[in-house]
Amino acid sequence: MGFWRRLFGGSGADDLAPQRLDYLNEALALERQGDYEAALTSYRLALRDHPNDARILQNMAIALTKTHRHDEAIRHYRRALELDNRLAGAHYGLAFLLLKRGDPDGAAQHLRAFLAQPPRGPDAQKWIEHASEALRDLGASGPTQPAAAEAP
Repeated sequence: MGFWRRLFGGSGADDLAPQRLDYLNEALALERQGDYEAALTSYRLALRDHPNDARILQNMAIALTKTHRHDEAIRHYRRALELDNRLAGAHYGLAFLLLKRGDPDGAAQHLRAFLAQPPRGPDAQKWIEHASEALRDLGASGPTQPAAAEAP
């Protein structure tokens, strides 16, 4: 009915109100399709709407890693951890980027933080084992298999 009202002289101002897009979900969908550049654009738009959302920053860091922009990814992981130091995924991702960069001490610190509060879920155990193995390979002290990660 709004179309006819606008067509025949109605103001239609209500019909023209912009609708906010869900940029985060759009970015996640684009990333699932493998379009990381477009996903990054959507993440940037989501971040514009929610500048202190650590999860958006973490997701951006993941997409930046997949596009081989490791320095930018490191910055985004660090900013996410400034906002929420409990983000296990950010500790995990940052640890392995620091390993690639040649910073074993920094990597060990983030691996320990990841293992201190590991994620839960069906795939969690493989990430925990991977982080534990990397920490052992570094010869770093710290928890290698936290009690929280054990199966009940």
